[in-house]
Amino acid sequence: MPPYPYSRRDFLANASGAALVALASDSLAAEATPETPATTALASAFTTAHEPKPLPFNPAKLDGISEKLIRSHWENNYSGAVKALNTVKKRLVVALEDADTPPFLYNDLKREHLTRTGSVVLHELYFHNLGGSGKAGETLKKALAEAFGSYDAWEKEFRRIGAGLGGGSGWVVLGHNLHTGLLENYWLADHLHSPAATLPILVMDMYEHAYQMDYGAAATQYVDAFFRNIQWDVAAVRLEKALKIQSL
Repeated sequence: MPPYPYSRRDFLANASGAALVALASDSLAAEATPETPATTALASAFTTAHEPKPLPFNPAKLDGISEKLIRSHWENNYSGAVKALNTVKKRLVVALEDADTPPFLYNDLKREHLTRTGSVVLHELYFHNLGGSGKAGETLKKALAEAFGSYDAWEKEFRRIGAGLGGGSGWVVLGHNLHTGLLENYWLADHLHSPAATLPILVMDMYEHAYQMDYGAAATQYVDAFFRNIQWDVAAVRLEKALKIQSL
């Protein structure tokens, strides 16, 4: 059962139309049963090439985060990570086929694979939870209040983690842990390390490239701007998916 007192039906009844459309178009795979086995073919781990995903919002219309910064972030940091990931995967194939590749050198490439994968995924999650009004719906606010005691307590901790990362690097992630059943805020120092069995619900980039162009060292002003631009419909869909998985 989901760890929150409201039901899936309640969530769907209160979610916005846009969130429901997104959920329908990007739904989870159907549960596999003896009568209806899962038949989805898996893409190749070695040869699948990644492409940068376009921004899901107009970067000129964000409140307090400039179009120049967003485009630089997307073109240089995110797209650069996508290109690097593809390069690393090609080199992994070559290194694996070479019987003379020492395991420790192969693992150097695997470490880069982990780093670049984390960067690509977290950046995509970050961009896709931007472009909104910054106003959370009542159903999602209720979920945060249940998990943290109040919505304000959740926001206070999320902001404080971000402030602590100012001037350095890392991510702040609101995540639903499928193992513990908890909805928690997490501190991530880099792209490599994240809590096990956790599905991100809301992601905030705290690397300096996410704010320095607009705010210099004033990281907390960027955090304020981030909150004004959260696309809460996306977070609502992510939480609904996480709760669905938790209930299996």
